[in-house]
Amino acid sequence: MAADRDIAALERLLREARRVVLFTGAGISTESGIPDFRSPGGLWTRYRPIDFGDFMQSEAARREAWRRKFATDPTIRAARPNRGHRAVAALVRSGKASSVITQNIDGLHQESGVPEERVIELHGNTTYAHCLDCRRRYEIAALRLAFEQDERPPCCEACGGLVKTATISFGQPMPQEAMRRAERETLAADLFIVAGSSLVVYPAAGFPELASRNGAALVIINRDPTGLDAIADLVLNRAIGETLGAAVGVD
Repeated sequence: MAADRDIAALERLLREARRVVLFTGAGISTESGIPDFRSPGGLWTRYRPIDFGDFMQSEAARREAWRRKFATDPTIRAARPNRGHRAVAALVRSGKASSVITQNIDGLHQESGVPEERVIELHGNTTYAHCLDCRRRYEIAALRLAFEQDERPPCCEACGGLVKTATISFGQPMPQEAMRRAERETLAADLFIVAGSSLVVYPAAGFPELASRNGAALVIINRDPTGLDAIADLVLNRAIGETLGAAVGVD
Protein backbone atom coordinates (compact mmCIF):
# COMPACT_ATOMS: atom_id res chain seq x y z
CA MET A 1 0.00 0.00 0.00
CA ALA A 2 1.09 3.57 -0.71
CA ALA A 3 0.61 4.57 2.93
CA ASP A 4 2.93 1.79 4.07
CA ARG A 5 5.55 2.87 1.52
CA ASP A 6 5.27 6.47 2.76
CA ILE A 7 5.89 5.45 6.35
CA ALA A 8 8.73 3.13 5.35
CA ALA A 9 10.41 5.95 3.42
CA LEU A 10 10.12 8.28 6.40
CA GLU A 11 11.41 5.60 8.76
CA ARG A 12 14.43 5.07 6.53
CA LEU A 13 15.27 8.79 6.43
CA LEU A 14 14.95 9.01 10.21
CA ARG A 15 17.12 5.94 10.69
CA GLU A 16 19.87 7.29 8.45
CA ALA A 17 19.83 10.86 9.81
CA ARG A 18 22.36 12.05 12.34
CA ARG A 19 20.72 15.38 13.23
CA VAL A 20 17.02 16.03 12.63
CA VAL A 21 15.33 19.41 12.90
CA LEU A 22 11.54 19.60 13.00
CA PHE A 23 9.65 22.62 11.68
CA THR A 24 6.02 22.72 12.78
CA GLY A 25 3.04 24.80 11.77
CA ALA A 26 -0.66 25.10 12.48
CA GLY A 27 -1.46 21.67 11.01
CA ILE A 28 0.03 19.82 13.96
CA SER A 29 -2.08 21.80 16.43
CA THR A 30 -5.36 21.67 14.53
CA GLU A 31 -5.29 17.98 15.44
CA SER A 32 -5.50 19.15 19.07
CA GLY A 33 -8.56 21.28 18.32
CA ILE A 34 -6.84 24.64 17.82
CA PRO A 35 -8.24 26.32 14.70
CA ASP A 36 -5.89 27.54 12.00
CA PHE A 37 -6.27 31.33 11.97
CA ARG A 38 -6.32 31.33 8.16
CA SER A 39 -8.82 28.52 7.63
CA PRO A 40 -12.54 29.13 6.92
CA GLY A 41 -14.11 30.27 10.16
CA GLY A 42 -10.71 31.10 11.63
CA LEU A 43 -10.11 34.31 13.51
CA TRP A 44 -8.56 36.11 10.54
CA THR A 45 -11.58 35.37 8.33
CA ARG A 46 -13.83 37.08 10.89
CA TYR A 47 -11.60 39.95 12.02
CA ARG A 48 -8.93 42.05 10.38
CA PRO A 49 -5.64 41.32 12.15
CA ILE A 50 -4.55 44.14 14.46
CA ASP A 51 -1.27 45.64 13.29
CA PHE A 52 1.47 46.12 15.86
CA GLY A 53 1.65 49.83 15.05
CA ASP A 54 -2.04 50.22 15.79
CA PHE A 55 -1.63 48.29 19.05
CA MET A 56 1.12 50.66 20.11
CA GLN A 57 -0.68 53.86 19.14
CA SER A 58 -4.33 53.20 19.93
CA GLU A 59 -5.93 52.28 23.24
CA ALA A 60 -9.02 51.14 21.31
CA ALA A 61 -6.87 48.74 19.27
CA ARG A 62 -5.25 47.39 22.44
CA ARG A 63 -8.66 46.92 24.04
CA GLU A 64 -9.90 45.01 20.99
CA ALA A 65 -6.74 42.87 20.92
CA TRP A 66 -7.32 41.85 24.52
CA ARG A 67 -11.02 41.17 23.92
CA ARG A 68 -10.05 38.77 21.13
CA LYS A 69 -7.37 37.16 23.28
CA PHE A 70 -9.75 36.46 26.13
CA ALA A 71 -12.41 35.15 23.72
CA THR A 72 -10.03 32.61 22.16
CA ASP A 73 -8.03 31.71 25.28
CA PRO A 74 -10.35 28.91 26.51
CA THR A 75 -9.73 26.99 23.26
CA ILE A 76 -5.96 27.29 23.71
CA ARG A 77 -6.16 26.30 27.37
CA ALA A 78 -8.31 23.24 26.65
CA ALA A 79 -5.95 21.87 23.97
CA ARG A 80 -3.64 19.00 24.80
CA PRO A 81 -0.66 17.59 22.89
CA ASN A 82 -1.66 15.01 20.30
CA ARG A 83 0.14 12.04 18.76
CA GLY A 84 2.15 14.33 16.48
CA HIS A 85 3.42 16.40 19.41
CA ARG A 86 4.29 13.21 21.29
CA ALA A 87 6.22 11.87 18.30
CA VAL A 88 8.19 15.11 18.04
CA ALA A 89 8.96 14.95 21.77
CA ALA A 90 10.12 11.34 21.40
CA LEU A 91 12.54 12.31 18.63
CA VAL A 92 14.00 15.07 20.80
CA ARG A 93 14.16 12.85 23.87
CA SER A 94 16.00 10.13 21.96
CA GLY A 95 18.63 12.59 20.78
CA LYS A 96 17.74 12.05 17.13
CA ALA A 97 16.23 15.56 16.83
CA SER A 98 18.18 18.54 18.10
CA SER A 99 15.40 21.11 18.13
CA VAL A 100 11.89 22.10 17.12
CA ILE A 101 11.41 25.30 15.13
CA THR A 102 7.75 26.24 15.37
CA GLN A 103 5.41 28.81 13.90
CA ASN A 104 2.85 27.88 16.57
CA ILE A 105 2.13 30.00 19.61
CA ASP A 106 0.28 27.48 21.78
CA GLY A 107 3.07 26.00 23.92
CA LEU A 108 1.99 22.42 23.13
CA HIS A 109 5.52 21.27 22.28
CA GLN A 110 6.69 22.22 25.75
CA GLU A 111 3.61 20.59 27.29
CA SER A 112 4.39 17.39 25.38
CA GLY A 113 7.79 17.17 27.05
CA VAL A 114 10.16 19.02 24.71
CA PRO A 115 12.53 21.05 26.91
CA GLU A 116 11.97 24.79 26.65
CA GLU A 117 15.50 25.36 25.39
CA ARG A 118 14.90 22.97 22.46
CA VAL A 119 11.82 24.87 21.20
CA ILE A 120 12.45 27.86 18.94
CA GLU A 121 9.28 29.94 18.74
CA LEU A 122 9.38 32.12 15.64
CA HIS A 123 6.02 33.77 16.30
CA GLY A 124 6.13 33.90 20.08
CA ASN A 125 3.79 32.36 22.63
CA THR A 126 0.20 33.23 23.47
CA THR A 127 0.00 31.39 26.80
CA TYR A 128 1.47 34.34 28.68
CA ALA A 129 2.06 38.08 28.24
CA HIS A 130 4.93 40.42 28.88
CA CYS A 131 5.79 44.10 29.12
CA LEU A 132 7.08 45.39 25.81
CA ASP A 133 9.60 47.57 27.65
CA CYS A 134 11.01 45.71 30.65
CA ARG A 135 9.88 42.20 29.55
CA ARG A 136 8.25 41.40 32.90
CA ARG A 137 6.04 38.32 32.53
CA TYR A 138 2.30 38.34 33.25
CA GLU A 139 -0.10 35.41 33.41
CA ILE A 140 -3.21 35.56 31.24
CA ALA A 141 -5.67 34.56 33.98
CA ALA A 142 -4.66 37.46 36.22
CA LEU A 143 -4.82 39.93 33.35
CA ARG A 144 -8.29 38.70 32.45
CA LEU A 145 -9.61 39.30 35.96
CA ALA A 146 -8.36 42.87 35.87
CA PHE A 147 -9.62 43.49 32.32
CA GLU A 148 -13.12 42.31 33.20
CA GLN A 149 -13.38 45.10 35.78
CA ASP A 150 -13.19 48.03 33.35
CA GLU A 151 -11.81 46.71 30.02
CA ARG A 152 -8.73 48.84 30.47
CA PRO A 153 -5.75 47.41 28.53
CA PRO A 154 -3.06 46.28 30.94
CA CYS A 155 0.08 48.27 31.66
CA CYS A 156 3.18 47.07 33.43
CA GLU A 157 3.14 47.42 37.22
CA ALA A 158 6.93 47.75 37.25
CA CYS A 159 7.64 50.34 34.56
CA GLY A 160 4.31 51.47 33.12
CA GLY A 161 4.99 49.98 29.70
CA LEU A 162 2.38 48.35 27.49
CA VAL A 163 1.62 44.70 28.19
CA LYS A 164 0.96 42.40 25.23
CA THR A 165 0.68 38.67 24.68
CA ALA A 166 4.14 37.25 23.99
CA THR A 167 3.30 36.73 20.32
CA ILE A 168 4.60 38.38 17.17
CA SER A 169 1.87 40.51 15.58
CA PHE A 170 1.61 41.79 12.02
CA GLY A 171 4.08 44.64 11.68
CA GLN A 172 6.11 43.58 14.72
CA PRO A 173 9.79 42.77 14.20
CA MET A 174 10.66 39.10 14.18
CA PRO A 175 12.55 37.89 17.28
CA GLN A 176 16.14 38.14 16.16
CA GLU A 177 17.63 35.66 18.63
CA ALA A 178 15.04 33.03 17.69
CA MET A 179 15.73 33.66 14.00
CA ARG A 180 19.48 33.29 14.55
CA ARG A 181 19.01 30.07 16.51
CA ALA A 182 16.68 28.69 13.84
CA GLU A 183 19.24 29.44 11.14
CA ARG A 184 22.03 27.73 13.08
CA GLU A 185 19.90 24.66 13.69
CA THR A 186 18.76 24.54 10.06
CA LEU A 187 22.33 24.65 8.75
CA ALA A 188 23.38 21.87 11.14
CA ALA A 189 20.57 19.49 10.10
CA ASP A 190 20.94 16.60 7.70
CA LEU A 191 17.18 15.87 7.83
CA PHE A 192 14.64 18.69 8.01
CA ILE A 193 11.02 17.67 8.59
CA VAL A 194 8.17 20.11 8.01
CA ALA A 195 5.04 19.05 9.89
CA GLY A 196 1.79 20.90 9.30
CA SER A 197 2.94 24.12 7.68
CA SER A 198 1.53 25.57 4.46
CA LEU A 199 4.92 27.30 4.03
CA VAL A 200 3.43 30.61 2.94
CA VAL A 201 4.53 32.83 5.84
CA TYR A 202 7.99 34.33 5.38
CA PRO A 203 10.64 34.72 6.61
CA ALA A 204 9.83 31.59 8.65
CA ALA A 205 9.13 29.48 5.57
CA GLY A 206 12.60 30.24 4.27
CA PHE A 207 14.17 27.73 6.67
CA PRO A 208 13.08 24.59 4.76
CA GLU A 209 14.50 26.15 1.59
CA LEU A 210 17.75 26.90 3.38
CA ALA A 211 17.97 23.34 4.70
CA SER A 212 17.48 21.89 1.23
CA ARG A 213 20.05 24.21 -0.36
CA ASN A 214 22.51 23.22 2.37
CA GLY A 215 22.18 19.55 1.48
CA ALA A 216 19.72 18.29 4.09
CA ALA A 217 16.99 15.87 3.08
CA LEU A 218 13.66 17.71 3.18
CA VAL A 219 10.43 15.99 4.22
CA ILE A 220 7.08 17.80 4.08
CA ILE A 221 4.11 16.30 5.94
CA ASN A 222 1.00 18.39 5.34
CA ARG A 223 -2.58 17.62 4.40
CA ASP A 224 -2.44 19.99 1.42
CA PRO A 225 0.28 20.68 -1.16
CA THR A 226 2.80 23.44 -0.40
CA GLY A 227 4.89 25.70 -2.57
CA LEU A 228 8.04 23.80 -1.63
CA ASP A 229 6.86 20.30 -2.54
CA ALA A 230 8.91 20.40 -5.74
CA ILE A 231 12.21 20.58 -3.85
CA ALA A 232 11.31 18.07 -1.13
CA ASP A 233 12.81 14.58 -1.01
CA LEU A 234 9.57 13.17 0.41
CA VAL A 235 6.07 14.69 0.46
CA LEU A 236 3.33 13.10 2.55
CA ASN A 237 -0.14 14.65 2.18
CA ARG A 238 -1.43 13.01 5.31
CA ALA A 239 -2.47 13.73 8.89
CA ILE A 240 0.52 14.73 11.03
CA GLY A 241 -0.18 12.64 14.11
CA GLU A 242 -0.79 9.32 12.40
CA THR A 243 2.18 9.82 10.07
CA LEU A 244 4.82 10.88 12.57
CA GLY A 245 3.39 8.59 15.22
CA ALA A 246 3.66 5.55 12.96
CA ALA A 247 7.18 6.41 11.80
CA VAL A 248 8.47 7.07 15.31
CA GLY A 249 6.49 4.32 17.03
CA VAL A 250 4.43 6.53 19.30
CA ASP A 251 0.73 6.03 20.04
